[in-house]
Amino acid sequence: MAHTPDDASDTRVEGGSLVGGQFDPTTVEAVGKLSAALETVEVARGHLYQFHRLSGTADFEVEEAIGLLRKAGHAEFADELETHLLGRNVLPGRWTFQVVEGYDETYYQPFRGFEERSRQLTGGHRHLYEAQLKRDRRSPGVPGHEATPASST
Repeated sequence: MAHTPDDASDTRVEGGSLVGGQFDPTTVEAVGKLSAALETVEVARGHLYQFHRLSGTADFEVEEAIGLLRKAGHAEFADELETHLLGRNVLPGRWTFQVVEGYDETYYQPFRGFEERSRQLTGGHRHLYEAQLKRDRRSPGVPGHEATPASST
């Protein structure tokens, strides 16, 4: 596959700084791995928010069930649900919003900070590893393999 340096992100880093249009491949790979790890954490965080939303929805559905049970004459069971299940903590002392906040403050925000700092090693470029993969895998001059959106028009 021919290589044509026609993409602005078509660079590498050597020793953490731009040298001769190239960056050190191991540094690029390491920063790419850290960025990929952050993407995984983003997915995990999304699942955590989904857990938060689903748990809250379930609590509102329990509330509706309690009302229906009372209406159907099952007040004792409805009272038991209202006392012991409605509004119950999902973890000791925590509702789901507190779990989400704890994750964000304890893990997610520091992780994002480290990933952002790592990009200083690659001249501030984002997704440099992926840009290198794109450069290496695309077929210049073939439709659907353009280097940039502007070159595809």
